Amino acid sequence: MEKIVEESKQGESLVLENKPENTKKLYIESYGCAMNFSDSEIVASILTNEGYNTTQILEEADLVLVNTCSIRDKAEQTVRKRLEKYNAVKRDINPKMKVGVLGCMAERLKEQFLEQEKIVDMVVGPDAYKDLPNLLAEIEDGRDAINVLLSKEETYGDISPVRLNSNGVSAFVSITRGCDNMCTFCVVPFTRGRERSREPQSIMTEIQQLWATGYKEITLLGQNVDSYLWYGGGLKKDFDKSTEMQQATAVKFEQLLEMVAVGFPKMRIRFSTSNPQDMHEEVLHIIAKYPNICKHIHLPVQSGSNRILKEMNRLHTREEYMKLIDNIKSIIPNVCITQDMIAGFPTETEADHQDTLSLMDYVKYSFGYMYAYSERPGTLAGRKMEDDVPEETKARRLQEIVDLQRTHSAFRTQEFVGQTVEVLVEKTSKKSENDLSGRNSQSITVVFPKEHYKVGDFVNVKITNCTSGTLIGEAIGFSEMN
Repeated sequence: MEKIVEESKQGESLVLENKPENTKKLYIESYGCAMNFSDSEIVASILTNEGYNTTQILEEADLVLVNTCSIRDKAEQTVRKRLEKYNAVKRDINPKMKVGVLGCMAERLKEQFLEQEKIVDMVVGPDAYKDLPNLLAEIEDGRDAINVLLSKEETYGDISPVRLNSNGVSAFVSITRGCDNMCTFCVVPFTRGRERSREPQSIMTEIQQLWATGYKEITLLGQNVDSYLWYGGGLKKDFDKSTEMQQATAVKFEQLLEMVAVGFPKMRIRFSTSNPQDMHEEVLHIIAKYPNICKHIHLPVQSGSNRILKEMNRLHTREEYMKLIDNIKSIIPNVCITQDMIAGFPTETEADHQDTLSLMDYVKYSFGYMYAYSERPGTLAGRKMEDDVPEETKARRLQEIVDLQRTHSAFRTQEFVGQTVEVLVEKTSKKSENDLSGRNSQSITVVFPKEHYKVGDFVNVKITNCTSGTLIGEAIGFSEMN
């Protein structure tokens, strides 16, 4: 997360502890958002019960699945290259191998993958993973297998995900699915459906299981976590039609967040992702109240121009966003705020771009994820707006955004020099076996000498130096969270 710019996440082949009685082998890769990685854990859990062990060796797999992202064209092109690789292995080495596409590309390109290009045996949308056993049976019978139907309920609340490739410290816990916001650049409402939330007790049960097995940190996950609303099931948009009793006993995000914080006081809590229009003050007070809720809010803005925000169908203005930032910093003084930003949205002028830079100067984000606009088929922008900003202009504007973010990141990390921060150790540092790496409450990476500490420890670290993305320090003892 300390990266200033995130391209499409690299595909990650995921492996778990194998069951000796299982005889079939599954190779699964995930691309894109955290929700995809979380969904892959659900898929692995379902297929474990169908006799599959996971493998990291592509050539020996009976079933290869790629969990896909459609948010940008580059992500789709990366997945297409992987599909070419799978089919080459299938053709030349392992003709019995079956190939399937999961996730957002599955919904969007189902006919193309199965019927036109014939590069996959199975296409499974984000809400259809429970149907995998039936779909695999269809493949065995020689038929193409497809299920991309979207659900009106939280689909996987009763499944305990298998923690894939885990560090044993941090885990995702899904709390909502889908999105109602219909931003003109985004495919999520079409590929993942409308917003619906998961029953609170199932969330608490999953966290309890994680705590019992030694996990120290969870991230409450959703396309828009602030929209969490449990009133007995169903789509969020239908809440107004629910009964008076359901409305009176409904659980909103601030209530869920407090339930988790109180129920697991020694577990660190994160959440992602937030939408500015749904970030209510009650949530901010809960974050400030409980020390185990991390002081980091990822708050995508996408543009600093009111005109472009309107074209994007972002339901907030520049001024409203800045007022929210002021409110956040007032209630949570030590907060870290991070961003998503799009450069070169259709019709963006140089003045619009300068508005984005000036907004960044106002907030001084700790880090961010920044992209050049790429047209997504099926979105309103893709259907109605000409992608009229030249690629070289997009590239130049993106680089200016990245350069400014790098300056702001350096400013924010420098603020920690001389402070003592609490770090949850996640791994050995990539650069030195003698150092440990973890994150502080603000989600900034901290590196310090290993000494007698280990992965999973909460350690107080005195910060002595920094880069634009990393804090460097010395351990001064265990924290009270241990």
